[in-house]
Amino acid sequence: YSSLTSGRVYWNVLNKERRGEYLGATVQIIPHITDEIKSFIHNVGAASQADVVITEVGGTIGDIEGQPFIEAIRQMALEQPQDCLFIHVTLVPYISSSGEHKSKPTQHSVKELLSLGIQPDIIVCRSEQHLPSDLRDKIALFCNVKRECVIENCDVSLLYEAPLVLEEEGLASIVCKEFGLGDLEPDLAEWTHMVDCLRNPTVTVNIALVGKYVELHDAYLSVAEALKHGGIPVGAAVNILWIDSETVTDETASLVLCNADGILVPGGFGSRGVEGKIAAVRYARENQIPFLGICLGMQVAVVEFARNVLGYAD
Repeated sequence: YSSLTSGRVYWNVLNKERRGEYLGATVQIIPHITDEIKSFIHNVGAASQADVVITEVGGTIGDIEGQPFIEAIRQMALEQPQDCLFIHVTLVPYISSSGEHKSKPTQHSVKELLSLGIQPDIIVCRSEQHLPSDLRDKIALFCNVKRECVIENCDVSLLYEAPLVLEEEGLASIVCKEFGLGDLEPDLAEWTHMVDCLRNPTVTVNIALVGKYVELHDAYLSVAEALKHGGIPVGAAVNILWIDSETVTDETASLVLCNADGILVPGGFGSRGVEGKIAAVRYARENQIPFLGICLGMQVAVVEFARNVLGYAD
C-alpha cells in the first residue's frame, strides 16, 4: 500500500457517501474501506486484462496503517480461494558473532499474520547469508508451509540480480503450480543481458553532479539511479563525482571539474550554492562538456547564458 493508494481509497469512499450510495448507513472501515480496496485491485486486472495481478502490501505486519489492506486481501482469499496466493517476505537475521541465523522474527511475523486471518502460501526469507537446509525445514514446520515454499532471498551485489536469484530458487514455478498454470518457462534473456552489462561494463564515464546537498547522497537518489540506468544500454559504468556547488567558482571550476566527462546540475531550494551552479554551467558551455540541467539546474543555465553570452549583468 502507499499513501497515494490510501488517499484514493478514502477519497472514493467519501465521494460515495456524499452521493448517498451507502443509503444512509454508517461508513466504516469494514466493509466500506475494505470493499473499496478490493475494487481497486479488481479494477487493475480488468483495465489491463491481466492474467495475474501482483499486489504489494508494504510495511510490517502489525502496522496500523496496513490493517485495512490486510483485511481486504483476507476477504479476497475467502471470496476467491482458487485465485489468491499469499507470499510473505520476512527477515532472517544473520548473527555474525555466533555464525548463525535466527528464525524467530519469521516465526513471530507469520504468527502475527495468522492472527489477522492469513496463512502465507510462500515465505521469502531475506538474509545476508545463504540459509542452511535445516533452517528451511524449521521455518516450514513452524510456519505451516511446504518445504519447497520456503524461498531464499540473499543479498546480491546488484539489485537486478534479485529476480534471477528468485528464479533459481523456483519461485515462479511454485506460483504457477499453485495457480494450476502448468510448468511455464520464463524468457529472461533480455534481463540476463542487462545484468551482464552491469557486471561487465566496457567503459567508465565520470559525471559531475554539482549540487548543494551532496553530503547526503540520498537527496539525489533518483538522479543517481537515472544516471546509472542510462549507462546500461551502452555498457557504461557511471562514476558520479559529488561536487559541492559552494566550492565551485569561475576560478576553481577548471580544477574541480577537470575530470568530468559530463556535468549535471540538479534542483535545489534557496540562494545558497546557486552561484556555484552557474559557474559549473559556464565551465561546461565554454569547454564543450555535455551538460544536463534539471529544474533549477536548467534555470541557472538560462541565467548563465543571459549573463555571459547576452551580457545581461543583472
